[in-house]
Amino acid sequence: VFFHNALPFVGFGFLDNAIMIAAGTQIELSIGVVLGISTMAGNLAGYVEALASRLGLSIPDLTPKQADMWQTRLSAHLGKAIGVTIGCILGMFPLLFFGDEEEKLE
Repeated sequence: VFFHNALPFVGFGFLDNAIMIAAGTQIELSIGVVLGISTMAGNLAGYVEALASRLGLSIPDLTPKQADMWQTRLSAHLGKAIGVTIGCILGMFPLLFFGDEEEKLE
């Protein structure tokens, strides 16, 4: 249950952070102003989860009683939180390509 919830959120966090670092300002100034939205995160999560299921990430075979247990819910929420955290950290790779602003001013 943990891995089933964590893996799509690693992908989501990675893509969201990488795209927002690389092109966030332009997205905000063009599409965001026209449509009245601040980010595209809502649509991105659905695409990443669909891709994960196509790649073979199977849904855990749980009975309704097992799915309603507090341990299962905790595992699912922890998987999502840890997955998106790892994805966001990995998604910071575009920062390696940005120079220091102080160097440009001198």
